[in-house]
Amino acid sequence: MSLTTIFAIYFVVWWIVLFCVLPFGVRSQAEDGAVAPGTDPGAPVLPALKMKLAWTTVVSAVLFGIGYWAYVTRHLTLENLSSLWGLLR
Repeated sequence: MSLTTIFAIYFVVWWIVLFCVLPFGVRSQAEDGAVAPGTDPGAPVLPALKMKLAWTTVVSAVLFGIGYWAYVTRHLTLENLSSLWGLLR
């Protein structure tokens, strides 16, 4: 696997994990009871983006590491996946 492919796959995994992590721990202004004038009541009070970016990086690195290990040790191949989905008989 080339280095470019590794970075591309990690990038995709990172974005998927980011969208999974974003809603954790978010309180809206309406829930907090302090809606600022001119803003949406559903806007987050304190999004804590730096912590979420850090968690996203750690979780996606672990997930990518597991996937890369499975690919390198030949536990995850196209033949395995196609037989799992019933494409090869």
